[in-house]
Amino acid sequence: MTAPEGGTPELISDVAGLRRAIANLKLGNGPIAIDAERASGYRYSSRAYLIQLFRRGGGLHLIDPIPLEKSKEIEELSSLIGGEESVIHASSQDLQCLREFGIHPQRLFDTELGGRIAGFERVGLGSLCELLLGVLLAKEHSAVDWSIRPLRPEWLDYAALDVALLIDLRDAVAASLIEQGKLDWAAAEFQASLDAPMPPPKRDPWRRTSGMHQIRSRHELAIVRELWLERDRIAADLDLAPGRLLSDLIIVEAAAKRPESQAEFIALKSVKEKIRNDMQRSHLLTWWQVLQRAYKLDVAEWPEMRTRSDSLPPPRIWREKFPIAHLHLQNARFLIGQISAELKIPVENLAAPELIKRIAFDEGRERIVAKGDASLAQIREFMTANRARNWQIDLLAHPLALALSMSELPPEPTTTSE
Repeated sequence: MTAPEGGTPELISDVAGLRRAIANLKLGNGPIAIDAERASGYRYSSRAYLIQLFRRGGGLHLIDPIPLEKSKEIEELSSLIGGEESVIHASSQDLQCLREFGIHPQRLFDTELGGRIAGFERVGLGSLCELLLGVLLAKEHSAVDWSIRPLRPEWLDYAALDVALLIDLRDAVAASLIEQGKLDWAAAEFQASLDAPMPPPKRDPWRRTSGMHQIRSRHELAIVRELWLERDRIAADLDLAPGRLLSDLIIVEAAAKRPESQAEFIALKSVKEKIRNDMQRSHLLTWWQVLQRAYKLDVAEWPEMRTRSDSLPPPRIWREKFPIAHLHLQNARFLIGQISAELKIPVENLAAPELIKRIAFDEGRERIVAKGDASLAQIREFMTANRARNWQIDLLAHPLALALSMSELPPEPTTTSE
């Protein structure tokens, strides 16, 4: 399919059109399919640049949220959606931008997440539609810049397809979940998605700059920080993806080589390769000025090479430095892997990997068991406190307690040869 049956509707960009869409949706029945298109990789914000809605008997509607973001009709639309089940594919990607616009789903069916619980190997929208509905969707416009106006007709065709079959797909996924006795598990996951808190701001996000392994000193680290922070400020003002303003490669090379003049800065290999347009060239003086300020920073203003963190050590070093934790983790992974294979549910959907690591780690940082004596009650309490769902706790608490009591590593995976 390259467009919905009956064609793609006109883009709604005014209040009158939004009112008509709401009236039509009210005439429909059953769940409301929702999708949103963002401009990830192009814009700084994660706002929605297109919202698609479909309801049986209520029509398919494409809404341009940019001219309508302050419309009072949004509240009416949100109230309508909130009173029905919302069907979204991979809701974790869209809930935030929908809420920013003013749409607040209250009941959710996530076809991607439901597909995972149902045990389908490929859970992309196109893959599930092909497998369960026998329909192959055209998906060639998934990575376009949705902030461009006017939106191209072929892009709107693609966007309309994202919701045109979503209700049918929901029914097919639900049928599979019911057949396997997993519908309640999936419903708990859908509610958890709705209830999930916003992630806290990352501490020192500039430390995630690509290529940081090349940074060798605190002064170089300070230069990275100053360039990153100025880039982030300007990118936010311009609503532009930071990497489109200044590449991480330039930040790291400038910090590592510390050019002594603006001419030397402009002559850097990364600058020559990554500065490609007038907008980027217009900020070259700004980056040089930031470099000059960073060079003059007092030593006391330089960041530490390493920061204290509440996160666990990386498991790759556990075998040597934390052997008991390594033993616990390997046994936990082995036992959970068996359950995953039996139920055909991905390990990461049975329990968050970080939660399993924290249960396994017993070297004085996150002890949930006293003196190595694991109890089901302690593990269940810890899992509950870390937002595990009841069905996950019922499935995993006993195997995790068993993993913490084992004194030998699990068997190595067997391999067969021709």
